[in-house]
Amino acid sequence: KGVDHILHAGDIGDRSVLAQLERLAPVTAVSGNVDGYEESGYPPETVLELGGRRIALRHILYEGGKLTKEGRAFLDRERLDVCIFGHTHQPKAEWYGATLLFNPGSAGPKRFKLPRGLGSLTIANGMMTPTHIVLSDQSE
Repeated sequence: KGVDHILHAGDIGDRSVLAQLERLAPVTAVSGNVDGYEESGYPPETVLELGGRRIALRHILYEGGKLTKEGRAFLDRERLDVCIFGHTHQPKAEWYGATLLFNPGSAGPKRFKLPRGLGSLTIANGMMTPTHIVLSDQSE
């Protein structure tokens, strides 16, 4: 509650997840490797403007703890303010030049001994503030 837009960075799973999220706010989503990129009906990446910022969603940006070659090319080409990504299920917020790279983590079933969580990105007064929110493991 209290969000203007929901961004889902892939590995959606069941489409009913997005339907539930759409009851709360408009949703923009990309497919993840678990979804089957072409089968899901969602693009592998998308760019939109929210809060006066150029924001991308892309499932795979990091692999093995570092930016992929394709991810780096995407960032260099798109000149973004923010790139929200998934795939690793690891919460992350760091800068690549002038671009905030933000992985909110995974709100789905617990994986890889990582905490379940989600992220919030506040855009106000010219500032972007990413926040990681840890979810209780009991409500899977």
